[in-house]
Amino acid sequence: MLDFLQQLFINNIELNNNLIQFKNNDREKESNQEQTKDIFSDKWEEVEKLEDVETLYKFQYEWFLKLYGYENEKSLAIFLKDKKIILDTGCGLGYKAAWFAKLAPHAIVLGIDISTSVFLAARNFVYLPNLFFMQGDIANTGLKDNSIDFTVCDQVIMHTEVPEHTFAHLAGITKTGGEFACYVYRKKALPRELVDDYFRTETHNIPADKMWEFSEQLTILGKTLSELKVTFDCPNIPILGIKGGKYDIQRFIYWNFLKCFWRDDWSFELSKSTNYDWYAPSNAKRFSKEEFEKMISDNKLSISFFHEEEACYSGRFKKRIL
Repeated sequence: MLDFLQQLFINNIELNNNLIQFKNNDREKESNQEQTKDIFSDKWEEVEKLEDVETLYKFQYEWFLKLYGYENEKSLAIFLKDKKIILDTGCGLGYKAAWFAKLAPHAIVLGIDISTSVFLAARNFVYLPNLFFMQGDIANTGLKDNSIDFTVCDQVIMHTEVPEHTFAHLAGITKTGGEFACYVYRKKALPRELVDDYFRTETHNIPADKMWEFSEQLTILGKTLSELKVTFDCPNIPILGIKGGKYDIQRFIYWNFLKCFWRDDWSFELSKSTNYDWYAPSNAKRFSKEEFEKMISDNKLSISFFHEEEACYSGRFKKRIL
């Protein structure tokens, strides 16, 4: 198995249980990526302790199917049937990588993340013989071009230093005829974008404990607004990018001014971690539809499936035969 994995990588690797480690890997990381590494290491360590973490997993499985055009889990398993190498970039706690490994036991599944979450993932899923994790920057995985049958970058690419470069790298390591699934944050109303941009520059100056405190305050705000059960008709305000229509007051503020996430069917702590996930990282670029489509075409990918909603754009993109 080690010999086979080494054929996929440019650099030499060591394998300890299901944890891949590079030999003499001294790549420099940008300061924002170091901050991203620290933030998500902190976040995933907290999330793993939550009693309702399985609620998050279930939600993410169901949302993944919607984001990437699978009718159900069975249709995803059918899609994976002819995939020999599957890569989950920005794998976090590894639960989606483990999901792929279970649905495609014939395949080798790799999960990579910049944070220390990969050590938790390797421990939790050591029982899956076809699943391996490694810590590294997804913008520079060390994998060879044209080596991956199905590359997944779900809800992650925005947190890299230059998402366009990361997208090109992940498209490059995807095999010709293979598919690359990717999700990007969608640009929102102007007031919300201005607040988000403020935090992209200020998060370096806010200690992690203060960011958790801020995230708790946002969660309380979201919960309080949601409990008001107030809806109203908003006029269309194009100059601010605010869409007209009927809004719940919490959703109106959430989409247009300030992310104060809250779900009634989630615990307070799980909602808090979602607010932390948004405001803590310095890197969190948002895209217009035109910008995302340009990345796809610039990398000579064709669209197999495209999805859009208020939060994001996502899809599966096939690497064309030139």
